[in-house]
Amino acid sequence: MNARIFFWSVTSALAGFLFGFDTVVISGGEKTIQSLWGLSPELHGIAMASALYGTVIGSLVGGWPTDRFGRKATLLWIGLLYFVGAAGSAFAPNVGTFIAARAIGGLGIGISTVVAPLYISEIAPPKSRGRLAGMFQFNIVFGILIAFVSNAVLAGIGENAWRWMLGVAAFPSLLYTLLCFGLPESPRWLLTRKGDRAKALGVLHRIEPEESDAAIEAQADEITRASSSKNSSAGFWTTRLRKPILLAILIAFFNQLSGINAVLYFAPRIFELTGLAAKAALLQSVGIGITNLIFTFVGLWLIDRLGRRTLLFIGSFGYIFSLGLTAWAFFTQHFSIVPACIFAFIASHAIGQGAVIWVFISEIFPNRQRAEGQALGSFTHWIFAAALTTFFPKMVSAFAPGYIFCLFTFMMVLQLIWVTTMVPETKGVPLEQIQRQLGMEPAADEV
Repeated sequence: MNARIFFWSVTSALAGFLFGFDTVVISGGEKTIQSLWGLSPELHGIAMASALYGTVIGSLVGGWPTDRFGRKATLLWIGLLYFVGAAGSAFAPNVGTFIAARAIGGLGIGISTVVAPLYISEIAPPKSRGRLAGMFQFNIVFGILIAFVSNAVLAGIGENAWRWMLGVAAFPSLLYTLLCFGLPESPRWLLTRKGDRAKALGVLHRIEPEESDAAIEAQADEITRASSSKNSSAGFWTTRLRKPILLAILIAFFNQLSGINAVLYFAPRIFELTGLAAKAALLQSVGIGITNLIFTFVGLWLIDRLGRRTLLFIGSFGYIFSLGLTAWAFFTQHFSIVPACIFAFIASHAIGQGAVIWVFISEIFPNRQRAEGQALGSFTHWIFAAALTTFFPKMVSAFAPGYIFCLFTFMMVLQLIWVTTMVPETKGVPLEQIQRQLGMEPAADEV
């Protein structure tokens, strides 16, 4: 693999590390924050969820700066949003400032889920695009684990430990921002949005230095042809894009209706229902975190070998088995197997949906509509994440846990049917060829 591409991909994927770290780090200081400012349960909930609100907005609007100012500029500004969010949270004198700072960091999270996988997919060769774009997800999981470790290390340093927990993210945010200055702009953006062919050819030569000038020129011609003006002028919400739009919405929908956020965010509550309350924190922060990291790595190793569709098959069967067995355990009170089932569920997610979702969405849209498509998939993901996180505690109080896990199991049966009947394989296929396979190829009179 070209060392330059690997470095550029790692740099942009570091936005995922900051995403994962920022999302989870709040868990270490939430009780202290509530008592420090005497927050009511309602205001405490708003303060804790403020980053999520910013994330939803960021995912909704993230396609605009990505297309308007370019992939590189957007990646760079994400780092500044993370930095301001971390520093502002650490030095917040009151809850209002804290909420604003967390929302700014959340805005960076939402935009990062649009631009980072998209950028990597546009610079990566087809044969390694899955592994490289999938590093965004790996870094999210790695950031979550490091946040748990960081909170544990900083917990005993005094009454302001929570400020250090939140503020320490400013250092990797600054490093990430500086590294972004070394990124080239996406050649596809330069060709289809900026119209700078000379600069795009230079980047393509750096991506594939072994290719001849004629081959690079032909590749640039193919990118330009696939993004013909009449094809792109029709806009995003057109019948031509109905297949990728539906695929993006459904993969994000099924991702959340597996129950993944419910398990990650409410693991202590789930384990408490089995009588394992004393071990809940360890099972959540260490067991689940390490399982997620290991099997995300496995998923990235397999994604360009077995393919996206195959991993979704594997994940779907794993989901159905682990969730179904968890439901059975709650109905029959065989609580001792619940932790193993939850770890199997996490492993299934990491290998399947977790490894595939951001890669797949970044591949299935044409160059001119890729940012809008990525924003649609990301927004769908975060809307359902917010809804599930909001309603899961009420679901647990209203229904027996077995019924809830039966619902998740049923949704994963639907996912298996969807993968079988609708999902195409994109492994090793050039982005412009995927466009043709999904029926988005411009007609002869449109070129």
